[in-house]
Amino acid sequence: MNRHKPRGQGLVEFALILPVFVLMIMGIVDFGRMIYAFNSVSNAAREGARVGIVDQRTGAGGARLAAIEAATQATGLGLNPSDANHVLVTFPNTAGNCPTVSVGCPISVRVQYRFSAATPIIGRIIGPITVGSTTVIPIERVQP
Repeated sequence: MNRHKPRGQGLVEFALILPVFVLMIMGIVDFGRMIYAFNSVSNAAREGARVGIVDQRTGAGGARLAAIEAATQATGLGLNPSDANHVLVTFPNTAGNCPTVSVGCPISVRVQYRFSAATPIIGRIIGPITVGSTTVIPIERVQP
């Protein structure tokens, strides 16, 4: 009795499974990149708000420094501190409920980043995702 060994069966099975396996691995990598972006954005909002409550200059001075610090803390995301779609700092203003800088007035820093997956197939499925975080900290002490 002469039995033939199935030649190439393992190669065909591997060729069928490889694309699915690579897509799963790239999906895990993209998910990790998105988690990194979220953590960076959250940290950036926190640090920007901290700078805002320490440097309380009204007008563009304190808000500008808080926005620059927030954009700097979002390492690797390439945020523009002068773009309100990336970093928005809200200081007490005359139109709000805190017309002057005083104890208890909140300083709000919102940081947003538009995440796109590196894998084209996954990018088409989920599309771009806006990852954002807002930190609101009240002023505890007014600087002279």
